[in-house]
Amino acid sequence: MPIRVTLDDLIVRKGLKARDLAAEVGLSETQLSLFRSGKVKGIRFRTLAKLCAALDCKPRDLLDYDFDEADLEAVEEE
Repeated sequence: MPIRVTLDDLIVRKGLKARDLAAEVGLSETQLSLFRSGKVKGIRFRTLAKLCAALDCKPRDLLDYDFDEADLEAVEEE
């Protein structure tokens, strides 16, 4: 998937501990770990907003996108 989670970079730059961030935004450490590793298929806007508020950042600071031509093709329903 061309969308990459860049949360780890921000956590390191700000000198935070993931455990403390998880507690501040009301996530379990496991949930935050899954998001950090990119192993989730989605995130609620409310959770994204809480992360942005806690980290004083914008969503673009947590996610990145690498263009993929396939993203423009019609998606078949599963």
